[in-house]
Order: sequence, then C-alpha cells, then structure tokens
Amino acid sequence: MQPSSENNTDNNQDQPSNTIALCATLCVVKRLTTVALGLAVVSALVAYGWVYITLSKPISSHSEVKLVEIPSGVSARSITRHLYQAGLLERPREFEWYLRYHQIAHQLRPGELEVNPKWTFSELAEALIFAQRVRYPFVIIPGETLKQVKQKLADLPKINRVLDDQAWLSLGSDLGVSENLEGWLLPETFYYHKGETDLVLVTQAVRAMQQVLEQAWQNRAEGLPLKNSYEALILASLIEKETGAAHEREKISGVFVRRLQKGMRLQTDPAVIYGMGERYQGRIGRAGLDTWTPYNTYRNHGLTPTPIAMPSREAVFAAVNPDDSDALYFVSKGNGEHQFSATLEEHNRAVRRYILNR
Repeated sequence: MQPSSENNTDNNQDQPSNTIALCATLCVVKRLTTVALGLAVVSALVAYGWVYITLSKPISSHSEVKLVEIPSGVSARSITRHLYQAGLLERPREFEWYLRYHQIAHQLRPGELEVNPKWTFSELAEALIFAQRVRYPFVIIPGETLKQVKQKLADLPKINRVLDDQAWLSLGSDLGVSENLEGWLLPETFYYHKGETDLVLVTQAVRAMQQVLEQAWQNRAEGLPLKNSYEALILASLIEKETGAAHEREKISGVFVRRLQKGMRLQTDPAVIYGMGERYQGRIGRAGLDTWTPYNTYRNHGLTPTPIAMPSREAVFAAVNPDDSDALYFVSKGNGEHQFSATLEEHNRAVRRYILNR
C-alpha cells in the first residue's frame, strides 16, 4: 500500500516549524548568555574599580603626620584598631582585609612610627613590616671631651641607659681599645630607636673611630715620630683642639710632628687646660703653666698620655699626613687662623703683633 500523499505533505510542513523553534531557542540562550557575560564583566569591573579606589585612596582625611607607638605582641586587628582610634586609619576593616589577603598580617612589627595620613594601604603596610621606625639623632661634635659626650648620652630622650659609672670604667677594655675612652668616639651623627641602649650608641661610635684610625694609619706618611695608631689618635686630638680653620689642620700637624722629631715641647694650651680640669675657669695663667700635670705640654716632652678630645676624621688623617714646611711655631691671629713661623724670632714678632697688641 502506497503512503498517502497528504501525510507526506504534513510531515514536510512540520520540519520548517521545528527548525524555526530551535533557532528561536538558540537565540534566546545566546542572548541570555551574552547578558550574563555582560553582567559578570560589569560586576568584575565594578569590583576592580572598588578595589583600585580603596587601595589608592589615602588612609585618612587628616593632613598631620602623627607619632604612634605600636605595642609589641598584639594582633593585626589590635594594631588596626589602634590606628583607627588615633585618627590615622578611616577604613580599619578594609585594611585588615588587605593584610590578610596578602598574608602579611603576621609580619607587622612594634615600635614608634610616624604615620602619614596621605599614605595608601600598601605604604602603611610597608612601614609596619619593614620597621620604618622613628630615629633620634645622637650628635658628637669634633673637639668634645668624653665628659661632654657622657652628659649628652645622659640627656638623650627615650634611650635605655645601661652605662653607669662602674660600666664606663671597664668599657674601653671591653671594646678592645684603650682603658680610657677619651678620643675613641668618632664625631658624627648616630641614630637610635626608642628603647635602644646607650651602650649600642657608644659601641657604634667607637667602631667607627677604629675604622677611620686603621685606614689613616695604613696610609700614613713615612718617618713619623709615632709608635702606633693610638699615638696618632692622641696627636689628632691636639690638632682638633688647636684648629680654628679647616685648611690649617695639616700645617698644625706639621708643627707638632717637627717639634716631636726635634725633641721640643709641644707647648699647646688645650692640653694644659685639659689637665687643669675643674681648676680651669677661662684663663690658664702663670700658675696653670707652672703646675705639673701629665697633660702640661709646657713642662713635659712628647705627647700627652691620652687624647684630650674627640678628633674628627679629618684631624686623624692630618695627624699622619703633616705638611712639609719648616714651621715650628704658630700663634692665633684672633680670627680662627694662625700665624706660622719657622724661627723663635719670627714667632716672638707674631706674638707681639697678634697677642700683646690685642
């Protein structure tokens, strides 16, 4: 039996309808997918924008840099809360999230910190992690004595003082230098954080002077009347106290070196003053010159037994590299400079001109 031509016609008519329905469905799915993808992209952009704004925005609207102290042994949340209460962090939860997201919450370190409200999250985190702590200066000025330096140490703020009078007595030996620490602290600016000890600062200054002295001694001129580097340090301290103009250091060194070579007394007033101690009241006088002390270079030959002050690195290098002139005397002109003379006759004329006439 042959199939009916009408049934064939109906089947052929249903096929285009199914195709149209399928296409319509596919179009709807495609549109929904596109919309969903678009929404996802928009959501991602919004999230990225929020993160970008959050990370690049200053941590506070305040303008003043503040000093805060981060306690030790506290959590990142406590530190965040501490900064918030100080008015330096207006989005504590976001910052805490930032720390945990980057897995650095456990790396925050305690101490004093100057917080800039214009910082971003990343800058604040870096300061907390890498200990960008407040540093306080400790300045040693060329020509200061050990007594003056010790007083400066005692007056430093926020320093942990562990050096008492007994500790000072053995400190030179403990650090591997002479028993008397006079002259051994290099005049420079050293820095410390709150809670660091005065011993740390003194050790830094001594080690710095050791390096300078070793370098100078290795590069010394030939034929010096100095037995060792410690004598160079002593001579440097005398040069430092006599020098009023920097360009005269080598000249003054030359005078002292030549006098030592000839067996002449150094006759330097700063050494006499150092030996007088509390008896010095602004004037040496005849009594000061006539009174014997180990530091009276008018009565003793050779160098003083110890340095008389802290010499600068320039004075140390001048001590081992004197000039090669023939000057054996010098006298102050009254303006910080000196008049140098090769003979006693010339020197006496200079004394009459610059001292007696004054």
